Amino acid sequence: MASSAEAGIPEPRNPQSEGEEPLWPGFVLRMVLPGTIGTILIALGAFGVGWLPVDTSVAELPVIDALRGTPIGEAVSKFAVVAGILIMIQAWLFIGYDVMKGRIQDVRRLWLVLAAWCAPLLLTPPLFSRDVYSYFTQGRLWIAGFNPYQEGTASIPGWFNDGGDPMWSESKTPYGQFFLLLERGVVAFSGPHAYTGAIVFRIIALIGVALLAWAVVRLATWCGIEPSKAVWMAALNPLVILHFVSGAHNDALMVGLVAAGLVLAVERYAWAGVILVTLAGAVKPIGLLALPFVGLIWAGTRSNWSRRFAMWIATGAIAIVILGLFGWLTGTGFGWINALSTPGAVRTWLSPPTAVGMNVGNVGEIFGLSITDQAINYARLAGTVLTVLILAWLCLKPEGRTPIRGAALGFFWLVALGPIVQPWYLLWSLPLFAASGLPRWQFRVASIGTVLLTIYSGVGSGGMQENYGSLSDTTLFIIALAFLIAMLWVSKREWALLFGKVSAAGLVPVSDADKARAQQATMRKPGEAVAG
Repeated sequence: MASSAEAGIPEPRNPQSEGEEPLWPGFVLRMVLPGTIGTILIALGAFGVGWLPVDTSVAELPVIDALRGTPIGEAVSKFAVVAGILIMIQAWLFIGYDVMKGRIQDVRRLWLVLAAWCAPLLLTPPLFSRDVYSYFTQGRLWIAGFNPYQEGTASIPGWFNDGGDPMWSESKTPYGQFFLLLERGVVAFSGPHAYTGAIVFRIIALIGVALLAWAVVRLATWCGIEPSKAVWMAALNPLVILHFVSGAHNDALMVGLVAAGLVLAVERYAWAGVILVTLAGAVKPIGLLALPFVGLIWAGTRSNWSRRFAMWIATGAIAIVILGLFGWLTGTGFGWINALSTPGAVRTWLSPPTAVGMNVGNVGEIFGLSITDQAINYARLAGTVLTVLILAWLCLKPEGRTPIRGAALGFFWLVALGPIVQPWYLLWSLPLFAASGLPRWQFRVASIGTVLLTIYSGVGSGGMQENYGSLSDTTLFIIALAFLIAMLWVSKREWALLFGKVSAAGLVPVSDADKARAQQATMRKPGEAVAG
């Protein structure tokens, strides 16, 4: 009997697919438009409660002045932001149902959704963080002749007017030399206009998002994961929209370069992959963590130990040369190493070690002991030691998982055991998890965690220009979560995605061809035969 392919009948692309992909008009109305409305609301609210420099003519526009200068305007703006976030979450889950059902497999459709959702935020003031203005002031600092690895932005006159957080005014920059060059270039282009500089930094962040959206497709294919599912989880993720696009964090460029570097490595251009990952580390040094996993890809999934160590040495040599060239070009050497502790000045309950230290300190206060600082330091030290051990294990015992999965685990544990955790830090690892696979419980944790962190990001008073009056962050979080649960209850498909049968399989290889690709990408013990 002839196979379906021989008979001219196309094979199904996904055994789990249920129904044809929706026609374009219906797709735009049901999938593209709702989330776009959500980000339009976020954009409108950003002009009222987003961060603006002290000296900017944008705030003088009549409509924006009304939003920012009156209690009613501020209330409307805050409501628009929170409502837009809830709509965007619901739209993301709505699309996810069809993606996980196999009804949407064309990644170009999801790229269209991503572009439509990002577009309204292109020219808006940043929300949820004002780090982008610190980037601008650091560029000014360097142009003024100061070394950003030795001096804080308070060293230059008028630094406060640029809009950066005063908390970091005395801090050394924790970013790499490549990003210093970008900061200097943005300031040279924007002149004294910090808001214009913020828009340029957002465009740079969007380049990172585009790299991520492209790379996750190729990484997922290599790991045997349906690309549309990976793109939905990794690139359309609401945290990407809020923090990489609206917040314009340089993490977007770092993550995009890491993902693109891994793509080059799996496509037999490992040396070029090392260059891109090193560039990612020259944006934020945390990106360098991916280098040993690029070395594993370069060595090959069936390589012996001598081959692996040889590729690690080659990877390290290339990285050191590139970083050395950047150090020579910028005149800063390896000064960024001394500034790596800068983010640790923040204390957040999202960091497990810091939370443990603060709780121990609170208990000590009951007995009249002032041990909070010591408790936090010891807890963070324990987290650091454990992180080093886990990373060593991931590199030296890579068998049974793909290098992409290993890198994802490395970034995850680095964050989970780190001294500070911000909601967007999840995005260091989540795209790599999405590309390398998420079994059922991990898929649900990732999906529900995304929803909760997105709400947390949106209602935290520290994320906007002013406070929320008499309402605490906890109260607002509960109110927003209640509205979201009500929305999910009305629309059963989103509830089924998070808690029902739709997510039962998770993000795993489905077809025989996908399972074979996943097996080929999995690290084996030297000399171990491949099953089948």
